[in-house]
Amino acid sequence: MIRRVKGKYVVLSETAGRVFGRYKRKKEAEKRLKQVEFFKSLKASPKLRRTLRKKSLLKK
Repeated sequence: MIRRVKGKYVVLSETAGRVFGRYKRKKEAEKRLKQVEFFKSLKASPKLRRTLRKKSLLKK
């Protein structure tokens, strides 16, 4: 989730309130949120992890 705090966009975890970054521009915050969501999906998808390893995009 992205929130505006003290003039900056903050990427936060929805459950724990963990901060994943503070950005001046909303577009930067959205990019970071996409990265967080991607890695969250990796954790849930062993098939996707295997594919990325084969393409040398992910370390073992």
